[in-house]
Amino acid sequence: MMRLMRTAHAWAGAVLSLLIAVLGLSGTLLVFKRDYLRASFAAARADVDYAPERMGAALEAIEARFASEGLLYVTLAGPELGIHKAVFADGGAAYFDQDGALLARWGRNGRIEDWLFDLHHHLLAGETGELVAGVAALAAIMLALTGLIIAAPALRRFAWRLSPRSPSRRDLLASHRDLGLIFAAPILLLALTGAAMVFPDEAKAILRAATRSAPSAQAPSPAAGPGDVNWRLALEEAHAAFPSAAPRIASWPRSANGPASLRLRQPREWHPNGRTYVTIDPATSQAAALADSEALSAGERAFNALYPLHGAFVGGRIYQALSALAGLALAGLGLTGAWAFAARQRRRPQPSP
Repeated sequence: MMRLMRTAHAWAGAVLSLLIAVLGLSGTLLVFKRDYLRASFAAARADVDYAPERMGAALEAIEARFASEGLLYVTLAGPELGIHKAVFADGGAAYFDQDGALLARWGRNGRIEDWLFDLHHHLLAGETGELVAGVAALAAIMLALTGLIIAAPALRRFAWRLSPRSPSRRDLLASHRDLGLIFAAPILLLALTGAAMVFPDEAKAILRAATRSAPSAQAPSPAAGPGDVNWRLALEEAHAAFPSAAPRIASWPRSANGPASLRLRQPREWHPNGRTYVTIDPATSQAAALADSEALSAGERAFNALYPLHGAFVGGRIYQALSALAGLALAGLGLTGAWAFAARQRRRPQPSP
């Protein structure tokens, strides 16, 4: 049984090594996306002003200039990033300062941070790439678990070593074992949360069963009339409904008679954009419906915690560093495993002609 497990682990790791390395390295870089943006734009280092007058005026300015370009939503400035980001229907985006002045505009994947996000989440291949990445995350979970079982008999040879002593197959395998043992827990966490993002229905079902909770009732979509949202009034409505929540995403109507919405983050939420919603009627700019994240079931709240864990949006710098190191370790495991596998194949005796 152990021999079969070793063989399956070796072959699966060799096949998936490049993909796992790409996911690990891109994930590591994305951990520091906000630091990169703060270094790139002085406005990103500014303290956020949540006043509805200023934030609403910025949204009005963005809408006036870019509504004709398929403006979908704006992720608003927050404590860790003092700039707004608009996203367009063609996949492009733009950054603005807190007064709505344009800082940068680009097409789909036209900036390195967007390209890295698409690479990590979709492998630059849309829904198909996302599915492949999800399957790779599930495979990484199995590789981590089987690797722990395989390494158990050799625990006495474990060393706190992050790189191989030499390119020999023996040292590559030792480094592979040690890396896997050191970073097993964070790698499993990243792989589990990553798989849950790709397969949310299955993850929600598992968490509902684990917490013995039923899904919250879905309210019918509220009626909305045509009109242009007055974002200052809409932000005031949201603040009145949830005084301690920070506005995070403003979304324009997706159809002629559809509602607009504001997404909010309450103080106890881990998710960087929150899961509290205020649906806005464009005809009146008033709240047509509310969805309070704190009223969600235990299973739904647990699911909402997975993305911030995966993206290192909680835990401060220590957890960010651990997540980044786990991503590097995942890449290192893929590469050392594939190298050792290739070395073994080269050493096999070739059949006589």
